[in-house]
Amino acid sequence: MSTPLTPRTTRVFGNYELLSPLGKGGMAEVFRARVLSGKYEGWDVAVKRLLPSLTGDPASVECFIREADLSTQLDHPNIVKVLDVGIAEGTYYIVMELVDGKDLAQILRRCKQRGIPLPIDFAVYLAKVLLESLAYAHTASGSSGDALGIVHCDVSPSNLFISRLGEIKLGDFGVARVFFDGSRDGGEVLGKPYYLSPESLRGIVTPEADLWAATVVLYELLTLERPFTGNTPEEVFFNIRHRRYRPIHALRPEVPELLEELVARGFAAHIKDRFPTAESYAQSLTPHYDELVGTPLAIAAVVRGLFGTSD
Repeated sequence: MSTPLTPRTTRVFGNYELLSPLGKGGMAEVFRARVLSGKYEGWDVAVKRLLPSLTGDPASVECFIREADLSTQLDHPNIVKVLDVGIAEGTYYIVMELVDGKDLAQILRRCKQRGIPLPIDFAVYLAKVLLESLAYAHTASGSSGDALGIVHCDVSPSNLFISRLGEIKLGDFGVARVFFDGSRDGGEVLGKPYYLSPESLRGIVTPEADLWAATVVLYELLTLERPFTGNTPEEVFFNIRHRRYRPIHALRPEVPELLEELVARGFAAHIKDRFPTAESYAQSLTPHYDELVGTPLAIAAVVRGLFGTSD
């Protein structure tokens, strides 16, 4: 959520003092807030609450509650942690750990503005961490011990956060879906157009949808360009279906051929020719980055170099 909100004075909302707006989307608004009492007293957190105009809309309320329910069951170092959910002043809310930093979309825009490509090691490591977080979500077990089978459905740079300390966190499970016997509980096409898989466009969304989107993100990390573009959504979808994108070496010749082959595999025409799981995809990326680069300290240094210490 990157749309700026109009600043307002701080006020109390439930057990939270709202300090400043962080963003607003089509369904919810997010605030930086401080916990007033309880286990996390004094912490700065992110409070996401359903827009007041949607509190009477059953579909929006159901979607928000589903996000809260799924998110509270996820506990992984590279997934934004949910600390609290509830209702205050008649409004549903989700309280999350505050990732003090930038999202990947902001980082990619800054790189493009300055004409500075991301270091290849850095790009590959980010993609590997993203895939590891997806591997966890796809196989995580709920409180009953049964596999949740959560598919994010909205993997994109704007939902991957990099903290000032170099932590990497996947967030916003707002359109995530749970799978039963391999089928999705919902029929609509979800996610941002540029990151949809060919199967998603046909209304078939399985964990492979996240792997396709992660491949799009990896392509962007390496080239600063989206692979599938167009002047209209229909043109974008046509290019996705027919896998029409510029080869990475045409945009960045120094990317190793073996790495480009992994991206091509992620975009294979048939699912059986792609990576079978997020875990196997992540493992395939491991030989393609220097572990000395893939550290919080190194990541923080790259972000600091792009934005400075006060931006």
